[in-house]
Amino acid sequence: PRPGQKNFLLPARPLKMLRVARRAVRLFSSAAPARTGICFEPTAEQQEFRDLARKFAREEIAPRAAELDRTAAYPWELIKKGHSLGLLNVHIPTEYGGLGLGSVEGSIITEELAWACTGVQTAFEANGLAEMPVILAGNEEQKKKYLGRMSEEPLMASYGVTEPVAGSDVAGIQTTAVKKGDKWVINGQKMWITNAGHANWFFVLAKTDKTASAGKAFTGFIVDADTPGITLGRKEMNMGQRCSDTRGFTLEDVEVPAENVLGSPGQGFKIAMGAFDHTRPPVASGAVGLAQRALDEARAYALERKTFGKPIIEHQAVAFLLADMAIGVETARLQVQRASWEIDQGRKNTYLASIAKVYAAEVANKAASDAVQIFGGNGFNSEYPVEKLMRDAKIYAIYEGTSQIQRVIISRELAARK
Repeated sequence: PRPGQKNFLLPARPLKMLRVARRAVRLFSSAAPARTGICFEPTAEQQEFRDLARKFAREEIAPRAAELDRTAAYPWELIKKGHSLGLLNVHIPTEYGGLGLGSVEGSIITEELAWACTGVQTAFEANGLAEMPVILAGNEEQKKKYLGRMSEEPLMASYGVTEPVAGSDVAGIQTTAVKKGDKWVINGQKMWITNAGHANWFFVLAKTDKTASAGKAFTGFIVDADTPGITLGRKEMNMGQRCSDTRGFTLEDVEVPAENVLGSPGQGFKIAMGAFDHTRPPVASGAVGLAQRALDEARAYALERKTFGKPIIEHQAVAFLLADMAIGVETARLQVQRASWEIDQGRKNTYLASIAKVYAAEVANKAASDAVQIFGGNGFNSEYPVEKLMRDAKIYAIYEGTSQIQRVIISRELAARK
């Protein structure tokens, strides 16, 4: 909001109303000529979601971002409002109470939320990561039970894969699950788990066959957060995205019913990794949103700040920094859209998703750093927004697969081409 502009609450739009509106938009859009070939124009429905997300982000999230960063408080009120607007859990299929949006629409929404605060956006997006294994591999009862509850009320879920000794090296996971009668008993420790302190349930990857290869050694489980034997660690105080809840948790003789196995025993690794094809484009879109914010803040400052008798945007050194930021934002956004579109066509997008993730992460980090440079001494001060952007940006090169791991994936995909 502009200085002096009043902030107002957005009216709640129940999910049922959003689903009706979505059908109406599709009916109206169907009368338009069918598109052929490449098109960069969003559909009426996509524009509606962009407008809704932008309004919510700029009028509700942005004014609270600095305070949330200072206090590291979990953004529950924003999550509740986002859920009422249909901006949370957007990929849950309609038959389980969700909107059933595609990756393109999800990435559009994510970019807008990230523009305001990537800590809040990460809290939103982590639900999608936890839910994706259930969407991809869950049976009907699992989907009704665990996706249905996420649609009905503002609940959080967590993707429990990373461990103190196993991040990029997923095959190094030491958490184990042993079958005992009609239950599985899980023991181990997870670390750096987003939303863990507020999760209603976890997706947990555990080793179930110590002699098998990585592709068959692991099993995915849905674990209710109130199951006896789960102990939460402290909230970690991170460099950036401080309002996002990140912590570890331990599982000590945690009993999980066999009905909570996702797919079948031994399919966990495939399920866990398959989720990334769907979730990496939205994560990359969050990086684009941060980069766009950095560009917007730097441009506005460069137009206002004067040195040597003229706005600093008229100095070539500053102008070229802004130009490079714009180049990065526009091209990263296109790559995100390409990767998102590919998975929405039902095709494997691993190669494109990894390119989007690594490129958008690097664009975000450079854009934030250049924004601080343009602000000069002011950029190093917490009273200005760009130092937060610089701290928040770093994690995009780390979580959901480091930039180095993305390059491993890309190079392997290239080598495997026929």
